[in-house]
Amino acid sequence: MILTFPISPTAPLSALADLDITDARFKADPFPFFARLREEAPVFQARAPRGQRPWLITRHDDVLAVLKDDRRFVKNMKSAMSPEQLKKAPKVPALFSALGRNLLSLDGADHDRLKVLVHKAFTPRMVEGMQLATQDVTDAALDRAGRVGHMDLIADFALQVPLSIIGRILGVPEQEHPKFNRGMKAFIAIGSAPNPLLIPPILSFMNYLRGLIRSRRRQPRDDLISALVGAQEHTSQLGSDQLTDDEILAMVFLLLSAGHETTVNLIGSGTLALLQHPEQLERLRGDPALIKSAVEELVRFVVPAETASQRYTTEDVTLSGVTIPRGELVLAVIASANRDPQVFEHPDTLDLSRSPNRHLSFGQGMHFCLGAPLSRMEAQIAIGTLLRRAPGLRLSVPAERLRWRSSFIVRGLESLPVTL
Repeated sequence: MILTFPISPTAPLSALADLDITDARFKADPFPFFARLREEAPVFQARAPRGQRPWLITRHDDVLAVLKDDRRFVKNMKSAMSPEQLKKAPKVPALFSALGRNLLSLDGADHDRLKVLVHKAFTPRMVEGMQLATQDVTDAALDRAGRVGHMDLIADFALQVPLSIIGRILGVPEQEHPKFNRGMKAFIAIGSAPNPLLIPPILSFMNYLRGLIRSRRRQPRDDLISALVGAQEHTSQLGSDQLTDDEILAMVFLLLSAGHETTVNLIGSGTLALLQHPEQLERLRGDPALIKSAVEELVRFVVPAETASQRYTTEDVTLSGVTIPRGELVLAVIASANRDPQVFEHPDTLDLSRSPNRHLSFGQGMHFCLGAPLSRMEAQIAIGTLLRRAPGLRLSVPAERLRWRSSFIVRGLESLPVTL
């Protein structure tokens, strides 16, 4: 059954099971659908690409339980599924096999080993040291836009800030930053809808990154790739170990996707939310010190990552009265948990001074987002500076004409034309 959008609020739940949760039209406003699931079917099997039927977990307490339970909900499907289930599971293309060993795809001791090594390279001091660079990149982007009086806030601003900063952190020459954007867009796109035309740019991107890694092994510099190459841990528990080239490649992809893609969506969708709530926008303009609280509320409200990354059940698990069999794909729906009225007062209201704010946008437990401090800092500077320097900021097209991206986990706009 093919469902049309918008979805009728009276559509039977059996019909909603055929809803494609990656559809761009669904991404525009998934919140009524998730609200209905919280009330009627908090553990619900939906449809996704490649024939997958993920279980959507929608209540805040259940989502939190999934995120914190690394015994019954694991990242590596091979350790969760039976041999029969593995035979039927979607195969990971050989192209992506090198990317499998990253923090979001490993469990237990393998995850701990990588996390210890990466924490040595990705320190709070590094994030703090990027504040001035972030301000410079933000001002430069607004200088360019100011000369013409308009811009696509996604391509010309929201993308430029985290792309430039993660490029600097990794040690990529500025003139080569566009390669990151093209490579990551292809990688995200192929995850939503397999397309052979995307394989050449992804291969080119992976080869480029491998070249950077080899270069840093020969001649280390003051950047994150060099730090990952040189990261080493000596403990009785973990032994003496270093990251392999594949592990470094996987980690770079993770930092680019989790620390770059989600920040683009936070800045872009967050700005749209402010434009659609002018009273909150003026409140922030009148009190710039509110920016930290504002970013926490925006990341709750717009959810740059609609769901947490995949998990698989290692045994039959019962949540909210529904039993999920062993070996099933589970998606903890952050977009729903962040608007659960059992946790948030007036959850569908944008309140920039909301406190407490128990959003789950950066995850919980052992897979809490490593790039959360960087994302927060970039969004605070980018959004705060934009509002200060563009007092007449407004949409250039009606909101209903904005296009959302078709994707599996992330939620963001294709473009956001604005007038300054």
